[in-house]
Amino acid sequence: MIDFWPIMAEMSHSGPYQIRSEARGDHWVAWITRDGTHPDRSIVIVGETQQEAEAHARRWAEQFSN
Repeated sequence: MIDFWPIMAEMSHSGPYQIRSEARGDHWVAWITRDGTHPDRSIVIVGETQQEAEAHARRWAEQFSN
């Protein structure tokens, strides 16, 4: 059975990217998207909290948006 991620967090913006995040079990995943849905370069970042996952994703996006 495929587990669809039912909890969507509010989207935050970082330059030309959008940061999306979802609860996944007992951790959070975040990714950068340009089209609003799919992870840019297929990269998903894991964190213990939503804030941690989004912060790591934001730092990753800033490396490539400069």
